[in-house]
Amino acid sequence: MTRPIAVGVDGTPESLAALEWAAVEAGRRGTGLRVAHLWEPRRVSGAEDRSGTSEEQERWVRQGVEDSVRGLAERHPGLDVSTHVRRGEAAEGLLETADGAGMLVLGSRGRGILLGFLLGSVGRQVIAEADLPVVLIRADVKGGSEAAGEVVVGQQGDPEDSAETLRFAFETAAAAGAPLRAVRAWSLPPVFTYSPGSLQLLDEAGGPVPFERKALAAALAPWRERFPGVRVTEHVEMGSAGEVLLSLSGGARLMVVGRRAHRAAIGSRLGSVADAVIHHAASPVAVVPPAPTA
Repeated sequence: MTRPIAVGVDGTPESLAALEWAAVEAGRRGTGLRVAHLWEPRRVSGAEDRSGTSEEQERWVRQGVEDSVRGLAERHPGLDVSTHVRRGEAAEGLLETADGAGMLVLGSRGRGILLGFLLGSVGRQVIAEADLPVVLIRADVKGGSEAAGEVVVGQQGDPEDSAETLRFAFETAAAAGAPLRAVRAWSLPPVFTYSPGSLQLLDEAGGPVPFERKALAAALAPWRERFPGVRVTEHVEMGSAGEVLLSLSGGARLMVVGRRAHRAAIGSRLGSVADAVIHHAASPVAVVPPAPTA
């Protein structure tokens, strides 16, 4: 991947962690780094207006972004960094700034009572509407050279259903020199839900487990060929996909899941598996959109 990596910053610890993660990843992949900050002018009511003019606020904002990226050149020599400070609504502006990038990296607000990501409305909107992978980083997640463990990717459906998710996972593993664990979870539905054709396929495969292993192997085959240096573990387990993936997140350097977003009556929904992993994973999470339809 030669397209730049985009990252949103706002001066918070989690966004600075996202900035560092993105810088390391850009160095590994040999890409540029596009640092984005979105802001809107504010006024403080009262006898004395301490908020400054919009021009003064913009100057302060730009100074803050420059402060955030100042140390990158020393920590990552040769990294091509560009900054993009613009006014506007955060989600829309981040998506516009990330146009043409290979991924967008965002900071998450940490872990809550349920030990998961606290994802605000901006992050949720960006993930649901983005046409590129979105990576979520917490402030307490180690990144860069300190990161260890496998890249864990969830595979569902037919090979074409998970092609973009597997592509991103293999690219990430190859860039980091990391092993990859491909996970396919399955559940045994009630007998009456099987069609005669499904039963025949299961019989021919020797049962549900061999059938699922064969399906996973078929989905991985073209990516194994394209990335022969990536060591792959095939993981087939009975259970809900969200629960199986979460059980592996503690030792992962990155969890990669596909997005099956669709518009709901109110807001956007991401799909149950992506939603579960986003909110409860113990590692950074990448959410990959499906390939665009013709």
